[in-house]
Amino acid sequence: MSDLVAIGYRDVTTADMARDKLVELQREGLISIADAAIVEARADGTVKLHQLRSSTGRGATGGALWGGLIGLLFFAPLFGMAVGAAGGALSGKLADTGVDDAFMRDVGSKLQPGTAALFLLVDQITEDKVVAAMAPYDFQGTLLRTSLSREAEQHLVDAAATARASAG
Repeated sequence: MSDLVAIGYRDVTTADMARDKLVELQREGLISIADAAIVEARADGTVKLHQLRSSTGRGATGGALWGGLIGLLFFAPLFGMAVGAAGGALSGKLADTGVDDAFMRDVGSKLQPGTAALFLLVDQITEDKVVAAMAPYDFQGTLLRTSLSREAEQHLVDAAATARASAG
């Protein structure tokens, strides 16, 4: 089961740097992220989502590949690729996985203009190492929401406070 964590940051740049660091930690095998997105509350009152992965793009790529292969059977590979890419992009857009976009927009609408929130769907984590590596970003971050139990949430907050104290 994945755990949802939302961390508020003072601006989208800091949230972006924190997400990049988490992606780096994922490459090192310290965390497994099922989904990550940044919600930006813009000064004009709008909310912008910055997705880590685009399901539309993946769907279009897969659809083009399969459409091209099927198109070869009927001697029309380019037409097959075009139809497959369009169908794949549509199915990718409709099959939104990960953190619910409507939920993120709802939380984003409650943020102060100019601020951002990082949403993570975490499958696995080596908590002590990840918290220590994220300490520089926790100085500006505030835990907004989580699906963790109250005990696990408090443990995470305490671990982040300890990491901040030892880093600073």
